[in-house]
Amino acid sequence: MSHYPHMLAPLDLGHVVLKNRVLMGSMHTNLEETGDWNRVAEFYAERARGGVGLMVTGGMAPNLEGGVFPGAAGLFTPQDIANHRIVTDRVHEAGGRIAMQILHAGRYAYSPDCVSASAVKSPISPFPPKELDEDGIEKQIADIVTAAARAREAGYDGVEVMGSEGYFLNQFLVRHVNRREDRWGGSFENRMRLPVEVVRRVREAVGPDFIVIFRISLIDLVPDGSTWDEVVTLAKAIEAAGASILNTGIGWHEARVPTIATSVPRAAFTWLTARLRPEVGIPVITSNRINTPEVAEDILARGDADMVSLARPFLADPDFVAKAEAGRAAEIAPCIACNQACLDHTFQGKISSCLVNPRAGHETELTIAPTGQPKRIAVVGAGPAGLSAAITAAGRGHRVTLFDRAAEIGGQLCLARRIPGKEEFHGLTDWFATMLSRTGVEQRLNTEATVETLADFDEVVIATGIAPRDPGIPNEGGQAASYLDILSGRVTAGPRVAVVGAGGIGFDVAEFLTVAESPTLDLEEWMREWGVGDPAKTPGGLARPQPEPPARQVTLLQRKPEKPGRKLGKTTGWIHRAALAAKGVKMIGGVNYERITAEGLHVSFGPERKEPTLIEADTVVLCAGQLSERGLADQLSATGITPHIIGGAELAGELDAKRAIDQGTRLGASL
Repeated sequence: MSHYPHMLAPLDLGHVVLKNRVLMGSMHTNLEETGDWNRVAEFYAERARGGVGLMVTGGMAPNLEGGVFPGAAGLFTPQDIANHRIVTDRVHEAGGRIAMQILHAGRYAYSPDCVSASAVKSPISPFPPKELDEDGIEKQIADIVTAAARAREAGYDGVEVMGSEGYFLNQFLVRHVNRREDRWGGSFENRMRLPVEVVRRVREAVGPDFIVIFRISLIDLVPDGSTWDEVVTLAKAIEAAGASILNTGIGWHEARVPTIATSVPRAAFTWLTARLRPEVGIPVITSNRINTPEVAEDILARGDADMVSLARPFLADPDFVAKAEAGRAAEIAPCIACNQACLDHTFQGKISSCLVNPRAGHETELTIAPTGQPKRIAVVGAGPAGLSAAITAAGRGHRVTLFDRAAEIGGQLCLARRIPGKEEFHGLTDWFATMLSRTGVEQRLNTEATVETLADFDEVVIATGIAPRDPGIPNEGGQAASYLDILSGRVTAGPRVAVVGAGGIGFDVAEFLTVAESPTLDLEEWMREWGVGDPAKTPGGLARPQPEPPARQVTLLQRKPEKPGRKLGKTTGWIHRAALAAKGVKMIGGVNYERITAEGLHVSFGPERKEPTLIEADTVVLCAGQLSERGLADQLSATGITPHIIGGAELAGELDAKRAIDQGTRLGASL
């Protein structure tokens, strides 16, 4: 009997049957731009072997002006077609199916040559677009159709036409961008003419036995976005034009509402897909924050969609479907929706990978093979670095013993999972616990490792982490506590709090102190908090945000004379800043910390230490950096034992699980 009968049921598209209801959604990885087509092919082939029903590539540009950035990959030449054939052949050999996404960025293209419906500049790009004339529109249609025909020639099983997330076709659909008064603007019939014409002509070009997916925006989350009636009208027209499947798009990239970050509730937008599904006769895919087989199965069992799209979960674990099918769901490495190694990398021009799975995007370079020489390995520290080293080494056949002075595994992950909006970290620590058991790692918790304890091991890994740094602020009778004290519950903060340090930890602490109950665990509350409404009532689906009052009055401070939070994650920093602003958190930069008293924190400004100011506070929380815990490593070195030092013990910068897990995995693969 299937553990997930709805998720694993086949889907008949007429000319082809997909083996299950799971789509690997499009992710731009920057792999195609490397020119290493074996590497690209292996990325997709590994996921095909993992059992996914259908994959969609990252966005391929139909022409130069439509590329997301200069040099973006596309099918422009016969050599491009041959390169993509390497990918499709490898996927088919692995038993998979793959569609190519055609993505025209429109005004989101990072180029002075960008084009759109009207000359309305995007707030996330410095380049104003050129308004297309009739001939220009015809060129864009022809180029998209040509890209589809070339995709078929390259061996793809289908294409996905990108019509959502605020990209080119979506820009024509809404008055937010489309200010035209010709046959491509004005009435909705005119505004939807372009996407419908594109799909109609793509279908004509590729024939009936080819998958054509249209990515449709169900809620734009921008002013003057589509109404629900317009969404339904477009969906029916796209179906009539020849689409095989409708895939869900949620929110524009410029929207000030998070849609895929970890603080977004799981399956937060499936209610929209459920509403659209009865309106059309073709399958409808739902997407966004679906990261476990249980969530996927529940969605399909309720009839909210015909298929589920999971993108980043296939970075975290390419074997997601195969493990679910085999009854090994607990072994699925969980996507925690952190964005740190995937989207942040993409927008920095790096290869997209995964905090949880450093092999993602590096399949041909980071190989984990059985060892020919099993060793006895000690790993000291059960935080993310030590855990990754332990399970990787043990999975290769080494005999691994894991030491930690704490009573539970996780290290800093145990603190992270206490932050409202970071509940996914529970799943990560649970997964590590499962994998320790599966790989046979011997666990010695509540144990202080010593030089004597470690003397007989062949290899010693030190992953002892960090200790909070004391900034040395004179304390004249005030209550001061480290972030460890606060997040562990050893100290309860008073009603007024000053947080010293506005890095990632400072922001997390401020969130912890101001949020009484996490809206991530309550979809209706989360929607009120962020102003997510109903597109049937408001075009674009925006409502007035109604955040809950803060649990405490918090002031967040930093020494650097810059905007606090500027160095947070590229794609998530704005979320954290907006969330704290909604809770009334005051953010102050450029301060000198003078002293702590019973009245609060005394600060001054600038090199001259002017404007002495009292920040009234019952509690001062110190988030002023970390120091490496490497005393044991130094003791081992003094006795002639050379340990491997990883994670915070090696470098105590801002807490960095991405670097820690990468280091641990690579070390475990090399021992």
